[in-house]
Amino acid sequence: MNNISKLDFTGQHLYIGMDVHKKSWSVCIMTDHFEHKTFTQPPDVGVLVSYLKRNFPGATYRAVYEAGFSGFWTHDRLREYGVDCIIANPADVPTKDKERAGKTDAIDCRKLARCLRSGELEGIYVPSRTAVEDRSLLRTRRSMVKKQTRCKNQITSLLAFYGIHIPEDLARSRWSRKFINWIDEIRMERASGNYSLKVYLDELSHIRRILADLNRNILTLSKTADYQANALLLRTVPGISTLTAMTFLTELNSINRFSSLDRLASYVGLIPNTNSSGEKDNTTGITNRRNPALRGILIESSWVAVRKDPALMMAFNRLSNHMTKTKAIVHIARKLLNRVRYVLKNQKEYVPAVVQ
Repeated sequence: MNNISKLDFTGQHLYIGMDVHKKSWSVCIMTDHFEHKTFTQPPDVGVLVSYLKRNFPGATYRAVYEAGFSGFWTHDRLREYGVDCIIANPADVPTKDKERAGKTDAIDCRKLARCLRSGELEGIYVPSRTAVEDRSLLRTRRSMVKKQTRCKNQITSLLAFYGIHIPEDLARSRWSRKFINWIDEIRMERASGNYSLKVYLDELSHIRRILADLNRNILTLSKTADYQANALLLRTVPGISTLTAMTFLTELNSINRFSSLDRLASYVGLIPNTNSSGEKDNTTGITNRRNPALRGILIESSWVAVRKDPALMMAFNRLSNHMTKTKAIVHIARKLLNRVRYVLKNQKEYVPAVVQ
């Protein structure tokens, strides 16, 4: 009678590094002691999980891939199959100079598997699917605002190209209904010129209708049970509108994931960019690493807040005595961020400070 041993990897760990692309995935599988295999497969979670369970039944699976175009669905599916998956920030993955010089998909997935095995990787925060979809609504609006700005610049450039000067009485009310009606009444020398201008005006009108619909949907979302209480609390902070509040709530998802103000400020991008070595200590302004949506809207809100909150106005005036106003407003933004954090963590309305 032949003794047939059954595969059983219980108690052993597998480390899977994945370089994910639209049409294929490069996968590297490592054990605690050696590299098992590096291969290419279709972008299908089921194919990978089937391979793991067929060849390494009972093992503990840990996987990692870099954040990018593919979002979080791969992470969620792997978790459903019992694979402990994290998503790494590409900028935080330790990379050798040789790997940087000779970059390939195979090298990238091996690097991820190796760093995962050595414990050098820390996964980013992964929100729920519903939170991601709510956040997409706000990000879609920001994208459409950029398209609107681009369209306005194209119209302005076209007018300047043909030497059409904007009347002084309309210069201060650009893109008002009266201004757009004036552009609509402009007649070029040929029908082709008229049609070119009409295309831009139609695009601008279309984008404006989309933005109006997006604004209504964001307002409706702010009144749902998931956001209404926190949105109302944030609106008590000077400079915070419903749109700003919803941007904060959808981007942060949960204020409790930040253990301190410094960690929150680091995520938003309100910390200095330092480069120190020995006796050399060089601070080169604000960090480039940021959440673009939050830092941008927080700076904009700070300009409003210094006009409404006496304490912030006093701080801004004091800072402006020894630095430029654009630098001073960054310090005010951090103070405003602290107020946002306080309101959300303590679930209390903000009471503006009164200078006596």
